[in-house]
Amino acid sequence: MNFDPFVIPFNIGLYFILIYAVVRCIIWFRELSRPDKLRLQRGFFGRAFGQSLKEIFLESLIHRKILKSNPRLGYMHMSLAFGWFLLIVFGTIEANIFSEKHLNHSYKAIFFRFFHPDHGKTFFENSYAFLMDLILAFILSGLLIAVIKRFSSRVVGMKKTTRLKPLDKIALTSLCLIFPSRLIAESLTCGAYGTGSFLTGSLGKALASFLPANELAYPFWWLYSLSLGTFFVLLPLTRYLHIPTELFLIFMRNSGIRTGDKPGTYSEVEVHSCSSCGMCIDVCQLGFTTGINTIQATYLMKGIRNSDELYDVAHNCLMCGRCDNICPVGIEISPIRMIVRRAEGKEYMYENTSKGYFRNRLTVPAPKQEAGTSYDFLPRLRQEKTDVLYFAGCMTHLTPSVKKAMVRILDASGLNWSFMDEHGGVCCGRPLMLAGNDREARELTNYNSQLIEKSGAQTLVTSCPICYKVFRESYYLDAEVLHHSQFIKSIIDEGFIDLNFLQKRVTYHSPCELGRRSGVYYEPREVIKHVATLEATAFDDENSLCCGGSLGNIMLSRDKRQKIAEDVCSKLTECSPDSLITACPLCKKTLSQATGTRVMDIAELAVEALADTPGLKMPRSRSKKKLLKEPATSLR
Repeated sequence: MNFDPFVIPFNIGLYFILIYAVVRCIIWFRELSRPDKLRLQRGFFGRAFGQSLKEIFLESLIHRKILKSNPRLGYMHMSLAFGWFLLIVFGTIEANIFSEKHLNHSYKAIFFRFFHPDHGKTFFENSYAFLMDLILAFILSGLLIAVIKRFSSRVVGMKKTTRLKPLDKIALTSLCLIFPSRLIAESLTCGAYGTGSFLTGSLGKALASFLPANELAYPFWWLYSLSLGTFFVLLPLTRYLHIPTELFLIFMRNSGIRTGDKPGTYSEVEVHSCSSCGMCIDVCQLGFTTGINTIQATYLMKGIRNSDELYDVAHNCLMCGRCDNICPVGIEISPIRMIVRRAEGKEYMYENTSKGYFRNRLTVPAPKQEAGTSYDFLPRLRQEKTDVLYFAGCMTHLTPSVKKAMVRILDASGLNWSFMDEHGGVCCGRPLMLAGNDREARELTNYNSQLIEKSGAQTLVTSCPICYKVFRESYYLDAEVLHHSQFIKSIIDEGFIDLNFLQKRVTYHSPCELGRRSGVYYEPREVIKHVATLEATAFDDENSLCCGGSLGNIMLSRDKRQKIAEDVCSKLTECSPDSLITACPLCKKTLSQATGTRVMDIAELAVEALADTPGLKMPRSRSKKKLLKEPATSLR
């Protein structure tokens, strides 16, 4: 027997999802910009192809990233994804080896036991049946964890699980029925024919002892086929679209395509690649500290897919990047949130095209450019020529102890330096960018760029991590941009300043914009270890906590910000350090109000350890030393 009507639902579902996936990928490819098309073509036929296959295996099947952060959740995902993959691969091999002919229809591999009920008589057949039972048991163990997780997420170490739409529930139900129905169908068939291995054979023998196994097996084969077909048909309409979409995303990402500042094909693929695993919920400080559990990344992605109103979801966020860091799919969540913020702020609306896919389209004309600029009132300063230009930034001016510390360090170094915004001026432009005021932000960056260019500075130093990130990524400068922690590290290495070792124990709070956003972890720690004993905490480097004072959230109340800051301080001062060190003026100001432990900026710590050197009393106008370019560049 080579065919039975019960395979029809499976065939319909399989061919539907295959055709859909191919057509969808073609449409996405056609909608890419020409440069991105070329990147993808080069990646598909180049080195990136192998990298993509490796990532698909490690992340989409093995779920390595989830396993590292949450072994129980990782095992659950791995057993379902990798187990199903193994079942298909070895099932196909089984159908081709033990059938009368090779290159059988796809359904023969899925329903092999139905078409070959007496399989398992020889030693080799029985050994292969053992392997197939082992894979099925592996999948069922993960499925059991998944079912329990829906009722108690703490079983897999999660505080909260995601909410499901009605259609998602139907798809989940069909997915949960696939493997149990296969188990029962195969077991009843094996029980009727006396075949099978440790799982299907043992269960089949037990069922056949009191049930008409042969008659009952057929309805369960129908259930198995219907479950598969239903899941495949519903897959494009539910969150499970991430299964094929994630593969395309990996190829795009490894080809060099990135999320821009406007909605596009890549951001659409990212949105549909979200598996709603819920890991972003657990790491969100708004959730576990303030109880706000409606704005996390998974709900943002779901809202975009459903064309929901997203103003509160998009804006009530610290923009700390903890969700970006933990996302197992590697979705660039913060840039997508910024796209939505701009969309909501400028009266964009979510529209469905005739195909029913997510799009962002501008529905109001862009504002007309006014004559002149918004910053004509600012004096056209004559920026003196210098080697090192220091930009304090708004928050550093509001935290004068950090500014004073940097002035002392720069003076002590003997370098030829100048204070760009010593008497005030304009900020780097980040607040305007966060508010979605792109035109005004461009005017401001142009104004600052002219001042920096006229100074002839080789190095631009800033104390604020936000300014550091903006100057590096949103400006086109000839000068090298350094955060003051990097700068201090470089002048220590070059011998421009001498620091004494302080007999104190400290912990370090890594600012979000400096650490996760800019990847600067090494230099601040090296400076601290040069002058003090640095104690490790459970929230170092990529796992650092946001201080709560984030400028990225204008909706959070003062009380909730204070609650976040107190929680951060309690976690970072568990070892009772002498001081809590940070490298951001905003973080210092926020944390100082939430703990009795002394909070210091890294520049203040360096000044406290500063040896009595002649350079300390040298007026900066007379300083003629130059900072070597090479060491500073190596820090990046």
